[in-house]
Amino acid sequence: MECPIENNVTQRIFQKDGFWIRECPVCHLRYVETTTSQEHVTQVYGDNYFIGGGAGYSDYLSEEKIITGHGRQYAKILSQYMEPGKVLDVGAAAGFILKGLGEYRWEGLGLEPNETMAEYGCKNVGVNVEVGSLEHFKSEQKFDLVTMIQVVPHFYQLKQALQVAADLTKPSGYWLIETWNKDSFMARAMGKGWHEYSPPSVLHFFSPETLRLLVRQFGFEEVARGRPAKKISSGHAKSLLQYKMGGSALGRLGAKLINLIPDDLIFPYPSLDLFWALYKKTSTPSD
Repeated sequence: MECPIENNVTQRIFQKDGFWIRECPVCHLRYVETTTSQEHVTQVYGDNYFIGGGAGYSDYLSEEKIITGHGRQYAKILSQYMEPGKVLDVGAAAGFILKGLGEYRWEGLGLEPNETMAEYGCKNVGVNVEVGSLEHFKSEQKFDLVTMIQVVPHFYQLKQALQVAADLTKPSGYWLIETWNKDSFMARAMGKGWHEYSPPSVLHFFSPETLRLLVRQFGFEEVARGRPAKKISSGHAKSLLQYKMGGSALGRLGAKLINLIPDDLIFPYPSLDLFWALYKKTSTPSD
């Protein structure tokens, strides 16, 4: 198993949920040792991911107000670096991020592997969402911006997906990526119990430095970075906590206590292990 950044042999460091997590001894990128294909996307991101709880959402569509707000926040950040233009939102789900960006004059196309979510976005949100995964997406369009919000760790063919994104980005265009920081204090403190070590849904684990090295291979350089001011509903938080606590006696007790909290509360998400980064296309992607 070779590191996608350094192209050298990686090593196993621990197991999680029956999967080996590997690490590059040079750049320290971590990823899941597994063989994946297009079927992986269908299996992991079916309807149950958006309504079944667990590692996904108990009711994704109920999060419209919150996620649209995230889109507005990113539009405000982007306004410091570029004028609104044409955006491709990868992993668009029902198009709520696109809706928020659209309120700030971005013209958007979403790409989403889940057909139910894509159809909902087109019919109920008023955005254009196509069904598919980035690894095999083809388009004659070129984009000023490609957004990958909580998406890059899930690519089943990482370098192929980013090559497609690079080909679709206009010269001097941008990528906006939000992901988890494996080198954050929270991630290091929790060790292999960190919530993002959740294969087979999450396949890659980045730090700001490993992501910077990776996107450079495709002709992009970092121009800005920060922490997102995200919010989360109590219903979503409860679902995630119950999933992580499992079926132990302590977990069952915790679930009973958590269920006393109403589902419709909204509060700031403690984004100590999250970061966003903006990258600009400065050269032709390298092989």
